[in-house]
Amino acid sequence: MTTEYFNPVQTVHGAGALSSLPRLLNGRKAVLVTFPEAKAVGLLERIEQVLGDRLAGVIDQVRPNPDVAELAPLWETFWRDHADTGVLVAVGGGSAIDTAKALMVGNDSGRFADMVAGLSGERPFSPTRFKQLIAVPTTAGTGSEVTPWATVWDRERQKKYSLHLPQTWPSHAVIDPELMLSLPSAVTLQSGLDALSHALESIWNVNANPVSDVFAVAAIHETLEVLPLLMQHPLDLSLRSRMALAALKAGLAFSNTKTALAHSISYEMTLRYGIPHGIACSFSLPMVLERAMGRSADRDRVLEQALGKPLANAPRRLEAFIEALGVRTRFSDYGVSDDEARDMVLHAQAGARGRNFIGTASELAA
Repeated sequence: MTTEYFNPVQTVHGAGALSSLPRLLNGRKAVLVTFPEAKAVGLLERIEQVLGDRLAGVIDQVRPNPDVAELAPLWETFWRDHADTGVLVAVGGGSAIDTAKALMVGNDSGRFADMVAGLSGERPFSPTRFKQLIAVPTTAGTGSEVTPWATVWDRERQKKYSLHLPQTWPSHAVIDPELMLSLPSAVTLQSGLDALSHALESIWNVNANPVSDVFAVAAIHETLEVLPLLMQHPLDLSLRSRMALAALKAGLAFSNTKTALAHSISYEMTLRYGIPHGIACSFSLPMVLERAMGRSADRDRVLEQALGKPLANAPRRLEAFIEALGVRTRFSDYGVSDDEARDMVLHAQAGARGRNFIGTASELAA
């Protein structure tokens, strides 16, 4: 039996990595995509100094969980004003990078509605113009800097779409832990738990392979050790660097497998209850782990490598780890009744990401 692993993203990792941007641009101009607070915290000025005359424009009004209503005017303005600029530099968390991925692809009509129709399956979306992306994460957890996927939300329709094209892989990921030193405690926690979820989700996954397993196990070991320490010492650059590397490994793992049941559950938790993504995709991990155990001897072995022996006790150990960080691990803790939770899990299993879970097919058939 043969397996394949593919990731085309060139990564630059380490303190001061931001200074590599001019070299990576290689004389090209770029549009910066970042978050509104970047100016107040001095990040925008720092990037402007690094890029100099290579900076062709700034988009700094990216909001969390980009919504189609916000993206539409932004996308149409971008493709009108910067059609000749070949590179986007996204600096921020997953929302900034996801927004940049949505901006990467254009078509001849110049109508964002065409992309939404394609994402929703109403009619094909045929992009004809593309940009390159250099992704610079300021959080350790999203993994978006080394994956081709972008999450686009439609709150009016209560929908979540996944943009995924061969052209939406970033060309480079620049991971500079110095940019993460000022992260608020809540964002540090949420992004760290997102990384843990990515790694675990890539193991109990029908698309898992030996290479993704290596990245996932390493990411889990490091996250379990580093995240509690980082919450106590947020200004420790060495801990920030280790957490950033763990998140990168988790991203490299799920870049080939995609996520699975815990993430599928998270989308509805975010849409219906407003739970931040990192919490929404991690609170259910102990429950999903219990469902994963015993499905596959091979997957059990990898989970044992990641979470330790005996595997039978791993759900309780994982639950204790998450709850020690102040995150509750039961649906009822978030106002979800037992009946609602049961329906939500069944709905999540039937979703695109839920079907990646190793236990979904047999459970849906039962």
